Amino acid sequence: MDNASTPRQFDMLKKPVRQMSVLRPITWAASFPVVWKARLKINKVGMEGLKPPYLLLCTHMAFQDFMVTTAAIFPHRANYVIAIDGFIGREWLLRAVGGICKRKFTNDIKLIKHINHVVNVNKDILVLYPEARYSLIGTNAVLPASLGKLAKMLKVPVVTLRMHGNYLNSPVWNLKKRKNRIEADMTLLFTGEQAAELSVDEINDKINEAFYYDEYKWQWENKIRITYKDNAKGIHKVLYKCPSCMTEYRMTSYGTTIECKHCLKKWELTEYGELKAHDGITEFQFPSQWYEFEREEVRKEIEAGTYFFEDEVIADSLPNSKGFIRLGKGTLRHDMNGFTFRGTYYGKQFELRKEPLTMYSCHIEFDYNKTGDCVDLSTLSDTYYLYPQGEQFSVTKIALATEELYNYYRK
Repeated sequence: MDNASTPRQFDMLKKPVRQMSVLRPITWAASFPVVWKARLKINKVGMEGLKPPYLLLCTHMAFQDFMVTTAAIFPHRANYVIAIDGFIGREWLLRAVGGICKRKFTNDIKLIKHINHVVNVNKDILVLYPEARYSLIGTNAVLPASLGKLAKMLKVPVVTLRMHGNYLNSPVWNLKKRKNRIEADMTLLFTGEQAAELSVDEINDKINEAFYYDEYKWQWENKIRITYKDNAKGIHKVLYKCPSCMTEYRMTSYGTTIECKHCLKKWELTEYGELKAHDGITEFQFPSQWYEFEREEVRKEIEAGTYFFEDEVIADSLPNSKGFIRLGKGTLRHDMNGFTFRGTYYGKQFELRKEPLTMYSCHIEFDYNKTGDCVDLSTLSDTYYLYPQGEQFSVTKIALATEELYNYYRK
């Protein structure tokens, strides 16, 4: 790799094209059988008579989200903001169906121009998944504060699509399909005129309120029974800290059981999404509450100034849609000063720094590309997938710490 030339970068300047008419029936054919099988019910509020252009903000839980979105906007066409890894090996196709490439958690002025071109020149729907990653535990993720500014700038209606059941069907930590039913709430949040009158903070408050969801609570309230025998297998990737003995990184999961290998306490994930301790007290009714407990614990470390992570990593680069390029080994540090990645980039020593206020969140993956759990960090020209090689870590904790560091310094 030392002698290799720097690869071509993805062309982010290329204007988005309108979804090709010949491909629209293909997208419908790929989507409708999936959502029909899942008994999709779409609850529309204020949508009567609304036609493009508009900005559609969607929650993000699983790959099935895209099928639900296609069904919700039928028969209209749209452009979709998609992360660069979605373009691997199929750039032409994704551009042809309206895809616009984005490197996650970067401030890209070119993307804003592309979005404006879609809604104000082409007069189409712009679909955005602002959480920028699949939900880790069935709850809404932090949203960028720039959404309010975008809504005011575009001067078109803003619609939200809040989905239910997609996470439960295939959570990011165990993608095996559960085959439960799904729903979606499609709501006109405000018109372009209303957006012009509201402040940026007021717009963001309304969007955040519309995006609230807790899938396990929704499952329990709607009595949705999931009988998949390995329904909890993999959930320890998110629930990494034992609430009984407070030990980190010793959790495991199998079948419908979550277990701490340090204190040996066990919990059952019931068919209706509740937690039940095998012995002793049940600390949390739902896994989502366990996740928020972990957030609070990370916040305490940050407020005390003690948060710290460092490990050797295997690093992959994703400069374009051709695929990943192995850069080799490096080191990743995450502390009160943000991220520091040091490695070799095509024969030269390389350092990437990401200060806390430059990232309101970060993207993580579990068991990705058969290499392991990873954190990915992006610049405007490349994306680095970093796989820690130790055992005492959790990429979920790193993601939580990224969000809490941002909030800490923002205050």
